[in-house]
Amino acid sequence: MEEPTLSALPKTMRAVVLTGHGGLDKLEYREDWPTPQPGVGEVVVKVGACGLNNTDINTRTAWYSKSVTEGITDAGGMDGFDTADAQTGNWGNSSLSFPRIQGADVVGTIAVVGRGVNSSLLGQRVMIDPWVLATGDYMDPSRSGYFGSEYDGGFAEYTKIRVENAIPISSSQTDAELATYPCAYTTAENLVARTGLQPGETVVITGASGGVGSAAIQLCRLRGARVIGIASTSKADSLLKLGAESIIDRNEIDIEGAIRERVGGSIDVALDVVGGAMFMPLINALRQGGRYSISGCISGPLVQFDLRQLIYKDLQFTGATIAPPGTMKKIVRLIDQDLLKPLLAETFPLCKLAEAQEAFMAKKHVGNIVVTLPEQQTFTIGILKLARTFILA
Repeated sequence: MEEPTLSALPKTMRAVVLTGHGGLDKLEYREDWPTPQPGVGEVVVKVGACGLNNTDINTRTAWYSKSVTEGITDAGGMDGFDTADAQTGNWGNSSLSFPRIQGADVVGTIAVVGRGVNSSLLGQRVMIDPWVLATGDYMDPSRSGYFGSEYDGGFAEYTKIRVENAIPISSSQTDAELATYPCAYTTAENLVARTGLQPGETVVITGASGGVGSAAIQLCRLRGARVIGIASTSKADSLLKLGAESIIDRNEIDIEGAIRERVGGSIDVALDVVGGAMFMPLINALRQGGRYSISGCISGPLVQFDLRQLIYKDLQFTGATIAPPGTMKKIVRLIDQDLLKPLLAETFPLCKLAEAQEAFMAKKHVGNIVVTLPEQQTFTIGILKLARTFILA
């Protein structure tokens, strides 16, 4: 077999590199970072936009390590956690190698294809599925990884990924709008699917104004469910337009009472991305045989729990992290059918990623914040002595 011809991509690129666990000072903007080249079965994607998500903050600060017992505080998010253990600093409680390019929410075009990949994909607009799942037991974290965590991600001009994770997209939404979907919506779809939510059921969603929460509102409404959100009242109008029936103030002292008042009784399903003090009121508000699913605990990982609620109410608890195969393709189909609305709160240039993370951690936005990469240069894409040139405006 012929050896692939090296592309005429620039030898170096702009990228923000995470140099270790810690504060925002660990994010280093570079204009001389080596441009990736594809291996067998891989493609190089020219990044148009890359969204932010909680994984970026959690990984940078090593918040995932069990030695950290608090939520994502302002100080911890900005400066890191003194108690963090680097040996258990990623989502799978193992160590992460540095330097690392973060960023899981990539939209762009295929610039180069590696050996074994059809050259007809050159120039194809794609969204990247962030879950790089193993064959067989994909739930094994030692074999499955996350884009921007175990693999270099999209806070760069170019990134590479195996071809099956580059999902073609035909939507007219902008790159920045599409970059609000991958992490948030695959997480939310998994979160919802694990409860087996049925039409007509009542679901409460915490953190409803965030990326995952707002995604869950839309996905629950598509299933015909009745949605109650918990969020800041200043964001209520936006969430009602998404399909929530009602919004409960996240600062309400009696969350359980407020839920029961709004729905006229107990609820079928609780979707939680907050944890902490929000946990027990949700559990108390569930009906007999109710279901609780959680994908995040930014308010705190440790809770007090009355086991009698689980036992004698026949409750079902599920965690939601690794999204099953096909989840991202389902999200892309819904986007292409115009069934999902993007919630783009703000954009930042790549060189301002640290500022973007500060804005993200402030949680004053609805939806997601995105880094955009203006198309600035001429480059060549190719494989196996086949080249095609695109002149970028």
